[in-house]
Amino acid sequence: MKILITGITGLLGSYLAKEFSSKGEIHGFRRPHSSAKLLDENLPVIWHEGELSDIESLESALEGIDLVIHSAGLVSFDPRETNALFKVNVTGTANLVNAMQNTGVKKLIHISSVSAIGRSADQFKLDEDFKWVDSPLNTDYAISKYWGELEVWRGQQEGLQVLIINPSIILGKITDDRSSTAIYHYVLEENRYYPTGDLNYVDVRDTSTVIRLLFEKELWGERFIVSAGSIPYREFFERMANVFGKKAPRIKANPTLLRFAVIFAGIMRKLGLSKNPLNKKTAMISSQKISYSNEKVCQALDFRFRSLEETFSWAK
Repeated sequence: MKILITGITGLLGSYLAKEFSSKGEIHGFRRPHSSAKLLDENLPVIWHEGELSDIESLESALEGIDLVIHSAGLVSFDPRETNALFKVNVTGTANLVNAMQNTGVKKLIHISSVSAIGRSADQFKLDEDFKWVDSPLNTDYAISKYWGELEVWRGQQEGLQVLIINPSIILGKITDDRSSTAIYHYVLEENRYYPTGDLNYVDVRDTSTVIRLLFEKELWGERFIVSAGSIPYREFFERMANVFGKKAPRIKANPTLLRFAVIFAGIMRKLGLSKNPLNKKTAMISSQKISYSNEKVCQALDFRFRSLEETFSWAK
């Protein structure tokens, strides 16, 4: 079996390459000059260069492919990157679906996000059956991932076999230095304030294994939330600080403090003195108490997720 992975040079994509290497020949779709430093150097990969915006390069990469894992995507909460979010996460996904139709490739595993499930002001535990509602709680990133899923479901109606994965915040190694691992720097820099909301998390190793297991069970036409659980930010930071040997945030970030923290974090990032991801959008999200249920995937696989302590010890 020949497996094409988009976003293979990213955090999850690199682990998926290793996880699926036992299933067949790994092909990687990447932009020219993108770094492959996260990939296992001993893992053979057949490379195809191109862009999601270029259907011809997609069709060329898809020749002879049996399974596509679409892990490429843009994660950003910066208002200046709104157009880029929709170009990559929506138009790019639509182009891939169309290229698959044009080349006759039928099987697609689409890596989405729990953000695409949506959020609601009056519902705090959400699962795969939650119906998306327009809400100010949904970021531009969430909307782009939701619209991207709609393109995948369109592909299913046009004959594709699709499996949609909705991971929560993916925890990799600190040295991976990707968007989803930026949260470690909040504790490493010993910030004093903690948000009042909850965080949904999952180990990248668990995520890649679960995706392989779902594929092996041929659960086409389904979507699965992949999350180890939800936890208040304060407890999450305390447990991380304990493993990292750092001081945990101790002061609750009320709205006034949070506004000042957003401004300060922005200044520090511009000066190159911090990797703290806090901005207006991430501040809004971090104040919400929302839990995404993993009941469906646990029932489908009888899977046990790693503990936070195990993930943190490995991450550092």
